[in-house]
Amino acid sequence: MMKRLIFPIIISMLLTTTACRDGDTLELENSKNTDETETISGSDEGVTSETTADESASEQISDVSEVESSDMFTNRDYEVGYQEEATYNITLSGNTAVSDSDSVVISGSTVTIKDEGTYIITGSLDDGMIIVDAEDTDKPQIVLNGANITSSTSAPIYVKAANKAFITLADGTENILSNGGVFEAIDENDIDGVIFSKQDITLNGSGSLEISSPAGHGIVGKDDIAITSGIYSISCLSHGVNANNSVRLANAEINIDSGNDGIHAEHSEDATLGFVYALSGSYTIDADGDGMSASSYMQIENGTFNIVSGGGSVNAEENSTDNFGGMGGGPGGMMGGGQGGMMNYGRGNGEAMLTSETTSTAEEETENTTVSTKGIKAAGSILINGASITVDSADDTIHSDGSVTVNGGDITLTSGDDGIHANETLTINDGNINITDSYEGLEALDIVIAGGDIDLTASDDGLNAAGGTDSSSFEGIGGGNDMFGGHGGMMGSGTASGGSVVISGGKLDINASGDGIDSNGTLEISGGDTTLCGPTNGDTAVLDYDTTGVITGGTFIGSGAYMMAQTFSSSEQGVIAVSVGEQAAGTKVTVSDSDGNVIIETEPELQFQIIIISCPELESGETYNLTVGEESAEITAG
Repeated sequence: MMKRLIFPIIISMLLTTTACRDGDTLELENSKNTDETETISGSDEGVTSETTADESASEQISDVSEVESSDMFTNRDYEVGYQEEATYNITLSGNTAVSDSDSVVISGSTVTIKDEGTYIITGSLDDGMIIVDAEDTDKPQIVLNGANITSSTSAPIYVKAANKAFITLADGTENILSNGGVFEAIDENDIDGVIFSKQDITLNGSGSLEISSPAGHGIVGKDDIAITSGIYSISCLSHGVNANNSVRLANAEINIDSGNDGIHAEHSEDATLGFVYALSGSYTIDADGDGMSASSYMQIENGTFNIVSGGGSVNAEENSTDNFGGMGGGPGGMMGGGQGGMMNYGRGNGEAMLTSETTSTAEEETENTTVSTKGIKAAGSILINGASITVDSADDTIHSDGSVTVNGGDITLTSGDDGIHANETLTINDGNINITDSYEGLEALDIVIAGGDIDLTASDDGLNAAGGTDSSSFEGIGGGNDMFGGHGGMMGSGTASGGSVVISGGKLDINASGDGIDSNGTLEISGGDTTLCGPTNGDTAVLDYDTTGVITGGTFIGSGAYMMAQTFSSSEQGVIAVSVGEQAAGTKVTVSDSDGNVIIETEPELQFQIIIISCPELESGETYNLTVGEESAEITAG
């Protein structure tokens, strides 16, 4: 019911939601010309089971296997003390050295440790090496006590043979290890780091270590690398910390400036190895490649991470937005003969607008040699249980080829591409997540939001359940599930590609220039507080899903462009969806009950043409007062 004197211009069309059965259509009446009607469809075509998305998400979540810190570190990894009376001394002096141990062999400027024990190293070595060549049962400890070692052509510290080696930074000391800019082979091992270990290695202590590697890596471990305390400053051409089996971090302060990845773990044969585990500590990484990278999983328990990768988001490759070219543009224009539906936007005859595939061999070669510039990346799952994480990356800030789970933490992300991307499932249970800039905010095959406080800005989609691919593509005109055609619209001929968005809790604020929430499958909201501003363009929508969009609980406030508008296909609470004409950003929108009690009040950050509101206080069939700016109308909730 609308009063004749209100909304003569501002509210030009009224969308009244019907009684929320799957497949029902929502009739949009033009108040200026009641002979013209259009529909916004909530189709459930192609849905074989309403539990499919949830079951898929649960299967992916079970793939995230949480490990305990006791499995990552031994007691000795943390031990920085030693008894001086039970130690041996190695004193460096220019181009030679002296020692009081029979287990130390000195040949010119090469010092070789042959047995287990604790060795305290002091002094400077201008061009030489410390080599550990012990038995495979030995666990020698090297204590750097004000040591300065340069090797012009190799590694200042080379652990060739042992069961495990420990490097301890003596309390309050400053230590320096550097390479002269060349790595030359001295045996069958390809030495390419300032600290190079063929065996497990642990670094700890309460001193500091400066590493300079202008021709290679900083710290290399062919097995496990554990860093449990100490202050480290690493400058290198390639990876800062590079391990085959794992990198395990706790309590340390590490500063890395690297020409490739900051922290890198990769195993080419065993999928369970090549992981990164961070228990605590402070890490500042400026990497030309990825900030932190693992070929297996990555687990972050706590700590402080400040990461810049690829020069930051300002160096991002330009992304194409979902721009269909405007109404009436070419063969696919209004009433055109394209494949999409009644109104198609963009190129006719099925011509693809945007694809992730390259078009020439030269381009493929360039793509294959491009350095990855993601902030935090894993081929397996990423699990974040806590931590203060700040990432500014040219590519995705957090990226997994598997699943990502966030259980807590304070996370600030500035991305040249996706804020958080998972090829499989992205689950957010808790934490404060602020995505200040991104192409797409959250992207995964299945997006599950059960808690947390999420604030994101995206130049394209806010949430995108896009089949898990890290690219955008359109396979013809009319692409996009809108009321006029495309993937799953009422008149579209396309098919859904799977994927789901499930929101059951948390607080979610989205500012999107593309679709606010885009699911190539289903959308389900059962709780939480979701506020969505955008898009402002006519070829994108507040909600864009292919099969069903269901709201059974929680609060949803959406505002954006009208042209491709889509609302929920079914609900268990009242829904108000109204076209309100052109409204400026910041225009106040209020929903009140018949007694004048305010139920919802919002001021969208972007200009808007439609409002979609649902919350437990709204009852289907009841009449409410909707005020937009200075105008008001009585609206019956669907």
